[in-house]
Amino acid sequence: MGIPGLEAAHIWISIPIFLSYMIGLLGNCTLLVVVGKEQTLHKPMYLLICMLALVEIGVTTCVVPKAMWVFWFNLRDIIKGGCFSQTFFFHAAAVIHSAILVTMAFDRYVAICNPLRYTTILSNTRIAKFGLVGLTRAVLFILPMPLLLNRLPFCDNRIIPSTYCDHMSVAKISCGDITVNRMYGLVITFLVFGFDLMLIALSYSLIIRAVFILSSREAHQKALNTCTAHVSVMLMSYLPGFVSAVTHRFGEGIAPYVHVILANLYFLIPPMLNPIVYGVKNKELRDKMGKYTCRK
Repeated sequence: MGIPGLEAAHIWISIPIFLSYMIGLLGNCTLLVVVGKEQTLHKPMYLLICMLALVEIGVTTCVVPKAMWVFWFNLRDIIKGGCFSQTFFFHAAAVIHSAILVTMAFDRYVAICNPLRYTTILSNTRIAKFGLVGLTRAVLFILPMPLLLNRLPFCDNRIIPSTYCDHMSVAKISCGDITVNRMYGLVITFLVFGFDLMLIALSYSLIIRAVFILSSREAHQKALNTCTAHVSVMLMSYLPGFVSAVTHRFGEGIAPYVHVILANLYFLIPPMLNPIVYGVKNKELRDKMGKYTCRK
């Protein structure tokens, strides 16, 4: 349906969404090319940044092109299998994204609290294994979602009041009992995202404790600068998602278009801003991107 209640403004709304998508696509692709070309950037931290870029390209490409068909050409139809596939890939990407952020927090913890063993603990091969574990976890936890949707009966109402097929938006148009879907959604929220946030909080609390033990002010500043970009990315990733989830479940009096706009911000803001954040805060990456761009 696009954004319910704002159909007359779909063309205008599509402009910032499309520009955000293109900026994110350009930024993340540039980041992938630069890290791939520069041998000096073939390190665990940059491998994680590339994983994040790939996931962000995937999640936006999963949603935005179809949304543009709705906004520009009013082509709203989507087949059942296509809708459930979009549900799977969107939520699986979110779980993988969260796993990468946990690994990034662990990476910063090792770099600051145990720097002499950094290369031993975190090699490129080990980071790749962490990525494989995150992918496997996402498939195992998210695969039941389209299967649970497939068992539901859908009657006359087949209009999804959103720009994409997320799990609860599709479940709510069913004429059957969606209690299991609601419960499973809450389990994923607390078991996956809640657990990941707990690990991230633990990593950064240990980092803060280690920073205060450091004697020199210069060491303090260097350690904090190392973490600033990662903390910014985590806030941009979790905050819109948290606000969207809370309003979706408990904001009964909120206009439907507010829910949809918040849900769109959840997957548009991080891919657009993350390459900028890393480009600004990470001097080594900033210099390489500047050199590569000027060369081109």
